[in-house]
Amino acid sequence: MLRSLLMRTGIAIRGAVGRRDGILILSTVGVSYLIVYLWGLGHLNRTGTGGFDLMVVDDPIARMTESMGPFIYEPVALLTLGTFEVLLSPINLLIGIGLASLVGLNLAVSWVAWRGPSACRIGPGAGLAAGLPGLLSGFACCGPAILLVIGVQATAGIITAFQWFLPFTIVLLVGTLLWVGNQVEPVKYPPPG
Repeated sequence: MLRSLLMRTGIAIRGAVGRRDGILILSTVGVSYLIVYLWGLGHLNRTGTGGFDLMVVDDPIARMTESMGPFIYEPVALLTLGTFEVLLSPINLLIGIGLASLVGLNLAVSWVAWRGPSACRIGPGAGLAAGLPGLLSGFACCGPAILLVIGVQATAGIITAFQWFLPFTIVLLVGTLLWVGNQVEPVKYPPPG
């Protein structure tokens, strides 16, 4: 059962990224999500002075594993690219790339399945539903800050709940990808377009 589920999902992913529209959606959504994720963490700002500069902290290997909060880790470098400043945290970057890939794959597979309705057993709304779990991960990093900005006095329980959004989001994204991938009929997959 699990093997069949993984194989069908793998076929659906290969089919989606083997098409121009699928790879375009994967790359566009993935890059856009990563930019928004880094901006939400406060690791991407438009306050640079121009030019190119790279500053690295002392002992970056030890610093990169220091936690600043649930699933948020210490930046080890500051990269200035023109008017943009990027705080580089390898672990946050890996988390962001992983989430961006899952969101992009969900939407690419859903898009290709929607474009070829004879190839799937899902409704056209699945594409939108596939990307919604990715939005939850924004609450993992930005939720407490949003509460402070709008002036809500949150209890410790609400703040603690935010740390569970990221793992919950990953489970939802993987689950949605497996569900959508399992709904696609490999034999009837639409031709590239």
